[in-house]
Amino acid sequence: MKRSRPPSRTRPPARTGSRPRSRSRSRSLNVRALVALAVMAASVAIALTMPVRLGLDLRGGTQIVLETKSTDTTKADREATDRTVEVLRGRIDALGVAEPTIVRSGENRVVVELPGVQDPKQAADVLGRTAQLTVHSVLGPAENPADAAEGKTEAAKDGERVLPDESGQSLRLKDATLTGQDVKGADARFDQQGGAGWHVTVDFKDSGSDRWAQVTGEAACHPAGDPQRRVAIVLDNKIISSPQVDPSVACGAGITGGSTQITGSFDDAEARELALLVKGGALPVPVETIEQRTIGATLGDEAINAGAWAAVIGTALTALFIIVVYRLMGALATVALLCYGLISYAALAAVGATLTLPGLAGFVLAIGMAVDANVLVFERAREEQAARTRPSTRSALTAGFRSAFSAIADSNITTLIAAALLFFLASGPVKGFGVTLGIGVLASMVSALVITRVLAEFAASRPAVFRRPRITGISSTGPVRDALLRRNPFLMRRPRRWLAASLVVLVVAGSGILVRGLNFGIEFTGGRLIEYSTATQVDPERARDALADAGFPRAVVQSSGDGDLTVRTEELTDAEAATVTKAVAELGGETEKVRDELIGPSLGEELRRDALIALGLALAAQLAYLAARFRLLFGTAAVGALAHDVVILVGVFAWLGKPIDGVFLAALLTVIGYSVNDSVVLFDRVRELLGKERKTPFDRLTNDAILQTLPRTVNTGMGAVLILASLAVLADDSLTDFALALLIGVVVGTYSSVFTASPLAVELHGRDAGTRPARRGGGKGRGTARPGKPDRQTPASRTERQEVP
Repeated sequence: MKRSRPPSRTRPPARTGSRPRSRSRSRSLNVRALVALAVMAASVAIALTMPVRLGLDLRGGTQIVLETKSTDTTKADREATDRTVEVLRGRIDALGVAEPTIVRSGENRVVVELPGVQDPKQAADVLGRTAQLTVHSVLGPAENPADAAEGKTEAAKDGERVLPDESGQSLRLKDATLTGQDVKGADARFDQQGGAGWHVTVDFKDSGSDRWAQVTGEAACHPAGDPQRRVAIVLDNKIISSPQVDPSVACGAGITGGSTQITGSFDDAEARELALLVKGGALPVPVETIEQRTIGATLGDEAINAGAWAAVIGTALTALFIIVVYRLMGALATVALLCYGLISYAALAAVGATLTLPGLAGFVLAIGMAVDANVLVFERAREEQAARTRPSTRSALTAGFRSAFSAIADSNITTLIAAALLFFLASGPVKGFGVTLGIGVLASMVSALVITRVLAEFAASRPAVFRRPRITGISSTGPVRDALLRRNPFLMRRPRRWLAASLVVLVVAGSGILVRGLNFGIEFTGGRLIEYSTATQVDPERARDALADAGFPRAVVQSSGDGDLTVRTEELTDAEAATVTKAVAELGGETEKVRDELIGPSLGEELRRDALIALGLALAAQLAYLAARFRLLFGTAAVGALAHDVVILVGVFAWLGKPIDGVFLAALLTVIGYSVNDSVVLFDRVRELLGKERKTPFDRLTNDAILQTLPRTVNTGMGAVLILASLAVLADDSLTDFALALLIGVVVGTYSSVFTASPLAVELHGRDAGTRPARRGGGKGRGTARPGKPDRQTPASRTERQEVP
């Protein structure tokens, strides 16, 4: 009886306790499955009903950035800029551009996007003109015609001004009697009967009609042929028409009816443009074009096709890689990656984001981040299986998801910090990259933590999989981990040697900044960049000589793409740009302008300043987050490695002579967010080991953390390299440097997390402790991986349960 009592008392609770746990797991799986189905159903519905809006660099068109300027009477504040936007919107609508976009940016800037407009000259002229319309009585010819010729419009007396008329004769004008505020409407018309050709009919409001009758009545009191019988119509300090009042008009009576005609030698386009300006009204403040970009429709189509192929091939290579490494779990992760693509597309459409060319690259890059989360989970599950602490594949997966969550969250938050900085501090297509990258990171977390988990746990619970655990891909530790377990290298034995090696690489790469200097793009210097596609390939040296003969000796000419030619100069007028185009056409035959970018010097200086601010904020934000999430020691070590990566990347681009532009800034900030992931994962493991093995020396703990996380680092690095290599080889030329920068960043970041951040943390810890780090060559302490044996450490989840009181 005594022997039978313990079984009778202990067995029933075991059975009844396992059933609630099983039910709880099943309930959790069902909830996650419902969430995954809801997310996918919503994504499919959005994708089918809401198309993503393409940026001008993908569909072709013109973007113009205008800056409002204050005058003596009106300040260019937010209110004045808003009124300017409304006037410009009316002008754009009258131009007949399909789906234009005009928005205020900041206090005093207006961004105008005109899809399909390949010749921005007319649009820029129409948008940039203040269109201040005034009507004046003519007081007679000017006593000093040179005043008008020199543009001196100051009043000879109160309210008077001197301007040349259509024929060049200088006239003294009385103060304005009517302004654009008195105009009701204007239309361009063709006079077939009278033979006057194209003219503009102006209709006045009631108050304006009375003043028009007054000014024409006063002019009619002077004899025919007298200059004072004329009425001058002035637009933006230029007399556009100064007709004589018809002899049939009686003195003092004037022209009634509230309308008049502006005649001149107008053609169809000029008459319509003048009517548009008059009807649209005057801008409340002057505007200046500080940025102008034109992308050809052909270039946009090619960019879409190249980016799509890069995404497809990069995703296929990455999927093949993780299937080979993780077998069934890798195949399920590939399905989750496809779901990630759908979720990201739907999120872009739902928030109304504009997909730009760098944004398309961000979309592809986030695939690598989705792979990173899956690899973290699978490697933790492999550790659980190898430690023989989990009875089944499903329980190992559950523990893997739970243990990897903090590392996944921390690494993705650091990338979101970089994406937020890009969104708030960048402009144009690079801002679109920040939006796409941020959405991609969030979608990758949903894909990895919800969809992959549902698929993996469902598959692992199938009897066929339970009987054949090897097909899951997580039943073994993998070749990289096996090799590390056999050799058990003590990498942190001499951390200062690794720091010295990092310093050498840093000095060699960084010296390029001093020796070669930085080749800043026009975003940071200001100027104009025009890319041509020519019928016959043009040698850059010949083009450079031809442009020097044409008056542009400082033009920088380079080959780009498949025989295209890029010309970069200082700021050019449209007439000077036409001269450049003519010189290129004489060498290359039929010439098409596929890209045209104009950046004002003030904007270039501002973008340089914003770039430095963004870089400083990125490093400071990473330090603050890591210090708060981990410890100041880890944050300092990680940010030190980041600074090392930044200098090396900039230095390599200096040695290669690559441009430092807005796209490079996007790559640099992405490298900061992406490369810190390795340090975050490593320090997350160090923190976990510190909680379990407080007596083990810090250098040994750090070494153990490196060996345990290195398989994840290798596998995620391979996934990122496959994606970026596809972008570098297949994507548009403007993304080649972007992909190259990220490739360098991934390689350098992987190296620095192990051989810069880790040794730096060991040295800083030794100084904090007041002693040098221990230099033990063995490895017999607790938690040390022994050669030829699996690492039998207690999983984090079990340890935490043991330490909780």
